[in-house]
Amino acid sequence: MNDPGLRERKKAATRAALTDAAIRLAQERGVEHVTAEAIADAAGVSPRTFHNYFANKEEAILAAMWDFVREVVAAIRARPARESAMEAMRHVADEMIATSVDSIDDLATRMRLMDNSPTLSRRNDALKEEVGRSVIEALAERSGTDPDRDLYPRLLTASLHAALIATIEVSRGDKTGRSLADLLTEAFDQLAAGLREPLR
Repeated sequence: MNDPGLRERKKAATRAALTDAAIRLAQERGVEHVTAEAIADAAGVSPRTFHNYFANKEEAILAAMWDFVREVVAAIRARPARESAMEAMRHVADEMIATSVDSIDDLATRMRLMDNSPTLSRRNDALKEEVGRSVIEALAERSGTDPDRDLYPRLLTASLHAALIATIEVSRGDKTGRSLADLLTEAFDQLAAGLREPLR
């Protein structure tokens, strides 16, 4: 008798191997010089197996990033109801940093790849419409606002996205001597304070 749990774990492992191979090859060769066949070979599976999981190489490269966003949405919805949208998001970020620093670093890697690949950037824009909506809806539920009529959930989502990008860019410069976790904590502090101009 087949074990459904084992089958799902094997599928998840294959998918992870494909995304890891896709990102590694994209970093080594550049996105435009990577093929689905090369990704499949690097992951030790057939091209047919690759296409059972992804339509193209761009999906494989971006998959883990958007899986990460989906995990964030699920974590926001699991936070205690008494927490505000900002509080819930901050707790989720703290937990992600404490347990998944590699995920944050991987996210930074994918963002760098997008900077250098118009094709990847276009595909990411399409995924952003699909997955980004779920973030807005989760924060709207948390704040008691309407995702289509109220500005707040969209402004908060955009602010959090901008904070993450700014944190990664400053961290990438490696001129602060501070960890990504410390920088992200400061970003949340500044947002919570209304982004006041620092004292000179």
